[in-house]
Amino acid sequence: MGEIATSNRQITLFYNSKSTRAKQALIYAKAEGVSIYEIDILKTPLTGTQIAELADKLKLKINDLINQEHPAYTSKFEHHVFSDNDWIKMIQHNPEIMKQPIALKGNKSILIETPTDILKI
Repeated sequence: MGEIATSNRQITLFYNSKSTRAKQALIYAKAEGVSIYEIDILKTPLTGTQIAELADKLKLKINDLINQEHPAYTSKFEHHVFSDNDWIKMIQHNPEIMKQPIALKGNKSILIETPTDILKI
């Protein structure tokens, strides 16, 4: 069993509070009356296990959780091949580079590409 608890009755949303897409997804969900448990990754640091678990739930490699086009990434790092542990540490020290928002509900997981995607879960 993983560290991330999910429920069929509410959506757990991992997001960056500075992200326009995340803010819009929250607005859509709340307008539809969806119960949301919010985890702002800028205020609540993720553990390495949680990061690995999110990647696994999304059927992604850990490095696929990194937005290598984000200004915080391009200003500090070059495109490179790192180990999973290195990618995890990069996310932990620079949470803004993680692709998000990520919505979980029961056994379903989705990386939200457009704000209305939150309603698909």
